[in-house]
Amino acid sequence: MHDKSVAQLGEGLRDKQFSSLELSHCFLDRIARLDGAYNSFISVDEDAVLAAARAADERLAAGTATALTGIPIAHKDIFCTNGMRTSCGSRMLDNFVPPYDATLITKFNRDGAVILGKTNMDEFAMGSSNESSYYGPVRNPWDTTLVPGGSSGGSAAAVAAMLAPAATGTDTGGSIRQPAAFCGITGIKPTYGRVSRLGMIAFASSLDQAGPMARSAEDCALLLNSMAGHDPLDSTSSELATQDYCSQLGDSLQGLRIGLPREYFGEGLAAGTASCIEAALKELEALGATLVDVSLPHSHLSIPTYYVLAPAEASTNLSRFDGVRYGHRCDNPVDLHDLYTRTREEGFGAEVKRRILVGTYALSAGYYDAYYKKAQQVRRLIKQDFTSCFEQVDVIAGPTTPGPAFALGAKSDDPLAMYLEDVYTLAVNLAGLPGMSVPAGFVADKPVGLQLIGPHFAEARLLNVGHRFQQATDWHTRRPASATGEAV
Repeated sequence: MHDKSVAQLGEGLRDKQFSSLELSHCFLDRIARLDGAYNSFISVDEDAVLAAARAADERLAAGTATALTGIPIAHKDIFCTNGMRTSCGSRMLDNFVPPYDATLITKFNRDGAVILGKTNMDEFAMGSSNESSYYGPVRNPWDTTLVPGGSSGGSAAAVAAMLAPAATGTDTGGSIRQPAAFCGITGIKPTYGRVSRLGMIAFASSLDQAGPMARSAEDCALLLNSMAGHDPLDSTSSELATQDYCSQLGDSLQGLRIGLPREYFGEGLAAGTASCIEAALKELEALGATLVDVSLPHSHLSIPTYYVLAPAEASTNLSRFDGVRYGHRCDNPVDLHDLYTRTREEGFGAEVKRRILVGTYALSAGYYDAYYKKAQQVRRLIKQDFTSCFEQVDVIAGPTTPGPAFALGAKSDDPLAMYLEDVYTLAVNLAGLPGMSVPAGFVADKPVGLQLIGPHFAEARLLNVGHRFQQATDWHTRRPASATGEAV
């Protein structure tokens, strides 16, 4: 059962080929046996999983099931779960048990999905390799000496290793798409505001967005049907009506105009990755699409713009973690200043501290105009570049990452090299656009991802392109040997 897609599992449950209880036992057994090699989960509550599975089986028997009823889904440990630890990968929240569910969790519970567990992540979603977690690094199932990508690396690894049929992630600057590419799975970051952020612990509030991660575009569409929609409790949630994201999956790509930004195919792109992307584009062309050269002239400013704005927002959001109301608290503080100082020193890791310092500096008196205000102005230019492109094309395509997954520890001491891993993904968040990564080949047995970018609220179009590509290729069906026990 573990090798079936979400769509196949849903059909099997409805046809009574197996029960949700049997399915949940299957994945719990795999986590117990295999996750020691990957470290993809932080928390798994077996009793809660089985109780939810029994409730799902009752719904299936009563005929009130939805497409996701009984399907076990892993959740990034950034989403608040009532009665279950939500750590955000940090010592600061190691003892935090929320009294409520994030809206996203509420929606999955409404549809009868089973919470399989909470997945490992870079601390407070700050990282591109999943090495900054308080609970240790996650390892890539394709090669456990490699990183899985970050910050949603635990979710990506769990899906790739078939420890979960699907998972949720968050994407602030590429944190769904980059680990999806490194782990050979599919992941989509919806338009900013398409999925509620209520109960999702904030990193950078104008950039964060939740999305699904699974092995195929079809499965991502099924999850997005549950996740998307207006939330009156989230002021950034879009009121635009959602659609059935599965309804356009089979549409023809005939006449689709795909833009190829020249800035995405120049210096910095590894030759092997470039070859995989070129082959994928030829496949899309064979399916009827037309390739069009376009330009995103300000894309080279994405990294400096992002690494002013995101840390600035993070320094504000993370100021609430002070040891007073919840989370880690230092022992025996002598006064309020000592409480704040030692709590934050002990609770936060190195990367989080680095970004808080950078963000606080950018927002400080005398530097606000030079850094934060200037970055916001450049952000507008980046968004205008995309607007101009989408007047010429329907979708933009290119590499998700400059190269395949790198070795654990290879860039830990070089923050700039780590930040460059997101060079093709950051601009999408700055512009609030939907972006998607689909498996597009291998370089030396390491997965490569094709990135698809659409106009605002064009998730159905991206999923359609991804699905048709996956119907014509088999990259998304490959499985890592570490999870199967055999060569793939």
